[in-house]
Amino acid sequence: MPIRVAIVEDTESFRESLAALLNLSPDFACVAKFSNAEDAINRLLDSKPDVALMDIGLPKMSGIQALKALKAIAPDVQYLMLTIIEDDEKIFDALQAGASGYLLKSTPPEKILEAIRDVKNGGSAMSASVARRVIAFFQQRPKPQELFNLSDREWEILQLLAKGYTKKEIGEKLPQKISEHTVRTHVYNIYRKLHVNNSAEAIAKVSAASR
Repeated sequence: MPIRVAIVEDTESFRESLAALLNLSPDFACVAKFSNAEDAINRLLDSKPDVALMDIGLPKMSGIQALKALKAIAPDVQYLMLTIIEDDEKIFDALQAGASGYLLKSTPPEKILEAIRDVKNGGSAMSASVARRVIAFFQQRPKPQELFNLSDREWEILQLLAKGYTKKEIGEKLPQKISEHTVRTHVYNIYRKLHVNNSAEAIAKVSAASR
């Protein structure tokens, strides 16, 4: 079954190019297109998408405001921000609102498809420059690991998750290499302690606590 994708984007040319990209790719299908947040909120559930691509700079209600409303009515959909806005506040606001990833519109088409697949499978996705901002935030702020009772190893793994590494890559990246299974156990414990379901939510929660 193809991954069902909805698009919330007010620029018609970009919206249509995204739809064409999806429909020409065998593993994807564009099931809905919306030019504003209000239509998306009212009609998104009708199309039963797996993933929604969300612009931030929408007319009237912003994409982040729309995301908060959509998470309440369609919590099982994965939301991936796709925007020109590269601003720390917007990045963390989107992650805190429930976005599973944050991409810039300059992202190559194949990377957009890869990111959609990642968030559909429970991962998160970020453009490289966005990931660098997240990493810088972690480096500049006091470590809140004591607040959440995270061990040094859990904190180390969380920072690698913020850099976009997969669980397998994290196991190989650590000074003392560990198995992917062991990384998964640590990640499970991180999510349990933070009361979150994925790495994007974990990053957002820790960043909010550090502000």
